[in-house]
Amino acid sequence: MSFQQGLSGLNASSKNLDVIGNNIANSGTYGAKASRAEFSDVYAMALNGAGQNQIGIGTSLQTVAQQFTQGNISTTENPMDLAINGGGFFQLSDGVNPTLYSRNGQFKVSKDGFIVNNDGLKLMGYPANGQGVIQPGTATPLQLPTGGIPPAVTSKVSMEFNLDSRLKVTAPEDGTGTGLDLSDSTTYNNATSMTVYDAKGQDVAVTFYFQRAAIADDGSDVWNVYATANGTPFDVDAEGNTISVDDLGNPTTPYTVLTFPSTGGSPTSPTAPISMTVPAGTSNRGYSTLAIEGIQLDLSGITENGSSFAVTNLTQDGYAPGQLTGIQVADDGTVLARYSNGQSKPAGQVELANFRNPQGLQPMGGNVWLRTVGSGDPVVGVPGDGNMGALRSGSLEESNVDITAELVNMVTAQRAYQANAQTIKTQDQVLQTIVNLR
Repeated sequence: MSFQQGLSGLNASSKNLDVIGNNIANSGTYGAKASRAEFSDVYAMALNGAGQNQIGIGTSLQTVAQQFTQGNISTTENPMDLAINGGGFFQLSDGVNPTLYSRNGQFKVSKDGFIVNNDGLKLMGYPANGQGVIQPGTATPLQLPTGGIPPAVTSKVSMEFNLDSRLKVTAPEDGTGTGLDLSDSTTYNNATSMTVYDAKGQDVAVTFYFQRAAIADDGSDVWNVYATANGTPFDVDAEGNTISVDDLGNPTTPYTVLTFPSTGGSPTSPTAPISMTVPAGTSNRGYSTLAIEGIQLDLSGITENGSSFAVTNLTQDGYAPGQLTGIQVADDGTVLARYSNGQSKPAGQVELANFRNPQGLQPMGGNVWLRTVGSGDPVVGVPGDGNMGALRSGSLEESNVDITAELVNMVTAQRAYQANAQTIKTQDQVLQTIVNLR
């Protein structure tokens, strides 16, 4: 009599239940992957390898195969939580041991500014230089900047709006007297303001006044443009000539002149950006601002048509200094540092790794795997590139364990365990019968 088949069946069913129990235990572990017990039959071969009527002697656990299918993506609203939607693994390192790989994107920022998981392993990626340019190459631990962002002086200004061609001429008809009275809105037609920044990042309020000057014989329209900085008129015009002011501090000559064709639309002059120099002065809060020279002012977006004055766009490229307020990770893995002045700058980019045979990875616990000969060498790339999945910031990948399927498998394994136990019981009864023969 042989009890081998029943014993091997009990052992196999017990190990299958262990695998099922481990899957169920990790059903709530982010980034965890389900495993499946795979078995093979066992035969006792004759010495010459022959035999057509062999009876198997049971089963054995051949492997525990990991199932690297995609888990559901759940939203957490935490910008440090990352989920991979597709192929790839996060690369983690402690700086000493070999690189580890994970699908669990529960990251935090360490006291030194590194992006780490719960075990202190550092997330790997490409660093960025001081100008925010990503430096591809060998992946290193990603570290967020601790300092603020320096100010940037305004160098370009662009304006888009419409001047109403139905408005009356407000410039002095005889050409005498003050060209513009800043305190009298009847001396100009429209005004708009914007903020520019000096070399220290101090804000300067620049106001432009538009005064319809005349209608030429050919039907073209002429508009005078006056400008002030913190309420003080510009001291030089677009050509570099001195702007005169009257005794009350009102400019008597314009900063520049806009000419529109008789059919309206875009100006015929100027068509190219003009130079603008913002004079030094004192802000309304009492501090002194620096002069800003060499600003390129683009007025080509201005139009003159029979509709109301409407500003559609005022842009400039300067900004004040700012401090780090948070980070955001884009779908391509770019880590953007956000600052208090509204600016953002890349601080690095996450690099993912993928394997030809992910099932060959060795699980190490703690939601990480280790590369082996069976998995092959990692293929690295940025999220969304090639066969790499995209990153989802503020989300986590749930375990791919199907609780319903695991419970059904548990019932099946339990019945198999009971059936194998029954074969041992039957073998025992048969053996007892033989022993009891007289």
